[in-house]
Amino acid sequence: MMERKEENLKALGGATRYSQDYDPSVLETFENQHPGNDYWVRFNCPEFTTLCPITGQPDFAEIRISYIPDRRMVESKSLKLYLFSFRSHGDFHEDVVNTIMKDLIALMDPKYIEVTGFFTPRGGISIYPYANYGRPGTRWEGLARERMDRHE
Repeated sequence: MMERKEENLKALGGATRYSQDYDPSVLETFENQHPGNDYWVRFNCPEFTTLCPITGQPDFAEIRISYIPDRRMVESKSLKLYLFSFRSHGDFHEDVVNTIMKDLIALMDPKYIEVTGFFTPRGGISIYPYANYGRPGTRWEGLARERMDRHE
C-alpha cells in the first residue's frame, strides 16, 4: 500500500493541543481520493459534552455526522479535537448541532451533510436536534429536503 503524506495536517503529528473553548480553527481537511464517487462518510461521537448556557451544568450527547464529500474531507483527529472544544462551551443543544454543521460546510463544502445530537435526559427530557444541508442547485438540495420531510 502506498503511503500518502497529506499537506498541512497538524493534528496527526506532535503533541496534541486541547482547546479550552469552542475552536473551529483546529479542523483540518485532506483531499478526497475518490471525488468521482458518491459515498457516505459517517462519524459517531458517543462521548460529546458541552455546557448548558444557563446553568453551566454539563450536557452529554452522541453526535452523529454523515456527509457525502466533494473535493475535501475532514480529518478525524482534528474533528475529535474540535468536538472536544465544546466541553467548556455553553450553548443550547439545537445551536450546537447547527454550529457543527455550518462549520463543516465552511470547511469542506460537502455535497450533502447531516448532523444529529442525541442528548441524554436532564430534568426528565431528552432532546435530539437534527440539521441537514444539500448543496443548492444540485440533486443534493433535493435530498436534504426529502430527508428533512421524512425525518422522524
